[in-house]
Amino acid sequence: MSTRSIESVIPGVAASDGAGVKLRRSLGQGGAQRLDPFLMLDEFGSENPGDYIAGFPAHPHRGFETVTYMLEGHMRHQDHLGNVGELRSGGVQWMTAGRGIIHSEMPMQEQGRMRGFQLWINLPAAEKMKEPGYLDLQAADIPLVRLDGGGVVRVIAGDYANGTHAADAQRVAGPVQGLATQALFFDVELPPGGAWSQPLPPQHNAFIYLYEGALRIGAAGSEQPLPRSSAAILSPGDGVEGRAGPEGARFLLLAARPLGEPVVQYGPFVMNTRAEIEQALRDYASGQLAAGQARRR
Repeated sequence: MSTRSIESVIPGVAASDGAGVKLRRSLGQGGAQRLDPFLMLDEFGSENPGDYIAGFPAHPHRGFETVTYMLEGHMRHQDHLGNVGELRSGGVQWMTAGRGIIHSEMPMQEQGRMRGFQLWINLPAAEKMKEPGYLDLQAADIPLVRLDGGGVVRVIAGDYANGTHAADAQRVAGPVQGLATQALFFDVELPPGGAWSQPLPPQHNAFIYLYEGALRIGAAGSEQPLPRSSAAILSPGDGVEGRAGPEGARFLLLAARPLGEPVVQYGPFVMNTRAEIEQALRDYASGQLAAGQARRR
């Protein structure tokens, strides 16, 4: 068994997107801050409506997937075809933009806390022009794994292997399966001093994003601390281990099969060549980018 360690750290930096929503961006600050196939991770969270109320008015996407995980709050997703989804506390929307979607994500609250994440995951070249689709999940749709000694894991995508490196570990399947990238997406909550481990496919790239408490990552005796609101890019290996600090910890674990393909990004379009980006711009200008029907999975 080879335990992964922290290879590098990408601190989240203050940014804004949409119509002025304030957030912290770790992955995605620039091309060098990606981790194939992950393109971007934003954390948003505020009790001040002025930080989020303007939301994300209608905008296009092509060539990748967006994952919105709402810890607290209520947002409404709508697209140009009339699809509507309600994203509430504990829920997830996994959207495959494919060949094109024009959508909005707008707050449905005028006060209170709005808190969550948005993740962008690249699509392989063979799937960039597939028909778009949605998977809308409420909190009750996401399995919870209770850990020995306290703590819980919310299994959003892939299979959770019961906190052990053993090959025959009991597995809990998340609702998101069958992706080309074989993505894993877990939200892990540990009690004070709590220890945790998870096997990972050796061929997957992986990172951890700490958003509450304190966490040390690595094999016992060689753990490294991860600053809060930062993404730890993990070294190669077939598992990961962590231990929470005295206030506990809450963090995301994300892992996926790298695509190994060229990435050319222009704002909300992510393709493999400049020519494909130019075609996306022409399609958007002509109204052809999002022609067709979006499917619900």
